[in-house]
Amino acid sequence: MAKRKIIWTKSAKFERKEILIYWINRTKSKTYSKKLNKLFSEAVNLLSEHPKIGRTTNDGETRINIVRDYLIFYEFTEKELIVQSIWDARRDENDTEFDYT
Repeated sequence: MAKRKIIWTKSAKFERKEILIYWINRTKSKTYSKKLNKLFSEAVNLLSEHPKIGRTTNDGETRINIVRDYLIFYEFTEKELIVQSIWDARRDENDTEFDYT
């Protein structure tokens, strides 16, 4: 299968950065954030080749991939994979705009 171009929305970039900064501040080290960032990158790269491995949501177009305690919300076309959001699954699900139940 062909690899799709990966596009991060503005909000997904912001959320990813916030998650990584949180862990830098929490652990007083960049080590865990680097590992987590690598996991996010690997997951999104895999999705760009195999986008249907994620679970579908109620809207039918958005899909979810789980990476540790995080949900990666994305959509795809034949040529692109659009990362819409990264959500900490330990947070209140009512705070997200996506219906993933």
